[in-house]
Amino acid sequence: MNIEKILELVSLEGKVAVISGGASGIGLGTAKRLAEFGAEVAILDLNDENGRKAVDELDSNGGKAVYVHCDVTRLEDCRTATEAIVETFGTVDILFNNAGVAIRKNAVDLDPEDWDLALNVSLKGQYLLSKCIIPIMKKNGGGSIINSGSGWSFRGGENAVSYCAMKGGSLNMTRAMCIDHGRDNIRVNIVCPGDVDTPMLKSECEQLGGTYDDTYKEACADRPLARLGTVEDVANAIVFFASDLSAWVTGANLVVDGGGIA
Repeated sequence: MNIEKILELVSLEGKVAVISGGASGIGLGTAKRLAEFGAEVAILDLNDENGRKAVDELDSNGGKAVYVHCDVTRLEDCRTATEAIVETFGTVDILFNNAGVAIRKNAVDLDPEDWDLALNVSLKGQYLLSKCIIPIMKKNGGGSIINSGSGWSFRGGENAVSYCAMKGGSLNMTRAMCIDHGRDNIRVNIVCPGDVDTPMLKSECEQLGGTYDDTYKEACADRPLARLGTVEDVANAIVFFASDLSAWVTGANLVVDGGGIA
């Protein structure tokens, strides 16, 4: 296979990607990576300041991006955002359901309101955005949806009852969606990261009473590849699922964790 064929398989030129929670962390890293491979990018978030900064950064590096304020727990927000994106770019080819909340408490200490928040953002939000965007993909002849999971999609974790519940739910929802929408040439897969150096990991550390310093990061790096993950590590997996490299892959999970759950 020559280099031209490889570039053709991985190219996202002419594709439109939507990324929820795209203003920081894994979402922002993925937005940058997809833009580098040629995609036009729509960033959805609640943090307007960071969202606009992200778009400015992408545009200044030669990309084409828009920011849309969107609360993924609200159907009307998801519909309005989808309409705005289609008005701007004409269609949607790639959806990365990345928005999430990590609340580090056990079942006794967790307030019902926090349970609702965690599952609404990270699980209901994936469903609502998919509900709005799948008809666009179907009309366009297909697309790729990538849900955000975790190593804790497969196993439990300490003081993380709502997080484990929503990530386990995302894994099986991915399988169900791939069955329902495969005939429309819509592929649905899930990426399951381990500990990645992001604001969310810092928040989890501080919720548990820790200090987000080199000592904490070294503890997180206790895995076969002996390092903490980067947003680029996860973004590269998203490129695989978004591109024709994975044209016959659906209902799959890809663990990106340096061997953490091996």
